[in-house]
Amino acid sequence: MHEAMLWEEAGEGRVRCNLCAHRCLVPPGGRGVCCVRENRDGTLRTLVYGRLVSQALEPIEKKPLYHFLPGSPTLSIAAVGCNFRCDFCQNHTISQYPRDHRGRVLGEPVSPAEVVRAAKGTGAPIIAYTYTEPTVFFEMCRDTGALARQEGIRNVIVTNGYLTEEAVGAAHGWLQGANVDLKAFADEFYRRYCGGSLEPVLATIRRMVSSGIWVEVTTLVIPGRNDSDEELGWIAQFLAGISPDIPWHVSRFVPSYRAQDLPPTPLPTLLRARGIGREAGLRFVYLGNFPGEGEDTACPSCGRIVIRRYGFQVVENVLVDGRCPDCGYVLPGVWS
Repeated sequence: MHEAMLWEEAGEGRVRCNLCAHRCLVPPGGRGVCCVRENRDGTLRTLVYGRLVSQALEPIEKKPLYHFLPGSPTLSIAAVGCNFRCDFCQNHTISQYPRDHRGRVLGEPVSPAEVVRAAKGTGAPIIAYTYTEPTVFFEMCRDTGALARQEGIRNVIVTNGYLTEEAVGAAHGWLQGANVDLKAFADEFYRRYCGGSLEPVLATIRRMVSSGIWVEVTTLVIPGRNDSDEELGWIAQFLAGISPDIPWHVSRFVPSYRAQDLPPTPLPTLLRARGIGREAGLRFVYLGNFPGEGEDTACPSCGRIVIRRYGFQVVENVLVDGRCPDCGYVLPGVWS
């Protein structure tokens, strides 16, 4: 097993994991909340280094990242495990696998170098660490990302944002983009439905933006849980307060996992969320999981549609080095 990073001895054979905001105190032979980091003889070990449960080629828009090399094929990888236990998780079969199977860990052996070779072989200019929570296989992300950077390949993560300040700092140099799930703006929501808390997620978004990582934010809008005007407004105002250029993806919920009793999100709710975001000052608010609705990018200066999309596919992109061809406005993002 590979030694984990960002941990310290805590006395009596225990170790403190400083990778995510749980900062688990792990006793000898025990595991952290993620179920994939274990205290072996006073050393914290990761059980998922070089063990991938998923590897697929797909468009960057599926992350979703709309302002990061639009239309680019992206090699997406994942290991099992998560530091949250969301009852509405749409990838629960892999994210919650160790927790639901008495600690069992699955994964095919794949080295960082093999991942980079696979990306080069497919012509993918991006590697995405996604599907589950990349924080829990951070060492694999870091080593793969460093090799990828040497080959001119970009790296992005899709994350719940529950990283420590140390972990965000450790991402410097190899991580270029992130989509952060901001699941709600109420601590009670995080504690009741996710097994976490709100503030560390807000801090991660601030830190990533300030460190130069391109950040987009997704909120899965769940009927009856986080879809009130007040709560959507809090999220929009928070993001706009950091930067009005942060793209906000308001995504449709579909019943899954342990939230089968809830209805899917109706389109009018997402349209209302988009209006709330725009009123708060956000320049880019996108609708998710409704193909053909709210996916296009418009120039904030002249209003021209500069990128047309349909269901994760770019239909048209008229940007020239990130500039609107009509008025010359430079849109925020990573374009070349």
